[in-house]
Amino acid sequence: MPAVPPITSQATYWDQWNAAARTDRLPAASLRQAEEVEAAIAARGRGPARILDVGCGTGWLCVRLSRYGRVTGTDMTASVIERARKQFDSVEFLCGDFFELPLPAAGFDVITSLEVLSHVADQAAFVRRVADLLRPQGLLILSTQNRPVYERWSAVAPPHPAQIRKWVDRHELRRLLRPHFAHVEVKSICPVGDRSFLRWVNSPKLNGLAAAMFGADRVERWKESAMLGGTLVAIATRS
Repeated sequence: MPAVPPITSQATYWDQWNAAARTDRLPAASLRQAEEVEAAIAARGRGPARILDVGCGTGWLCVRLSRYGRVTGTDMTASVIERARKQFDSVEFLCGDFFELPLPAAGFDVITSLEVLSHVADQAAFVRRVADLLRPQGLLILSTQNRPVYERWSAVAPPHPAQIRKWVDRHELRRLLRPHFAHVEVKSICPVGDRSFLRWVNSPKLNGLAAAMFGADRVERWKESAMLGGTLVAIATRS
């Protein structure tokens, strides 16, 4: 098993990544994930919530979530958190290792975490920590890379030495969540990939023909229901 990079090295890497990737427009996949998060919170059908966003980065999702209640965002990178504090004063931002931050046990109604799980060395401990912070019947909305798809996508670069990369498939994700959550729903969104069988599944020519026959949205929804989306979204209710 490869050595885990020091937390300081990880923080430096993610600071540079956020500066390069999150200063302008958000990618379509991030916006689609945000839509899934907001839909799940809205479907909760209750009053204002106490919300925690784990791995909030620049804080862009926290601002969207603030319409649903009081939001706290956490990230390991001090400079990113400092920028977020200056830009979004309606959100509480905390900087540090998620496992060590002084967060209240059973203190949150909703916890969100977008594309963080795959960059955590001890994923079972991460899920346990999240569960401990949720109130009974609290809601977790978590997204992560879909390993069978990402392994077949040529656009994915090799991991940086300071980056942890542990992708999971839908079955592994369910196994991580089930010990702590009474109800777990896992779906896939944002189909991608161009290697192996995905070369044909996502062929522009074949997709164009299928879209002409059935409609582009229907084709995308079929691929997502077949778990061929690049992103897994888990919606889980705390036991």
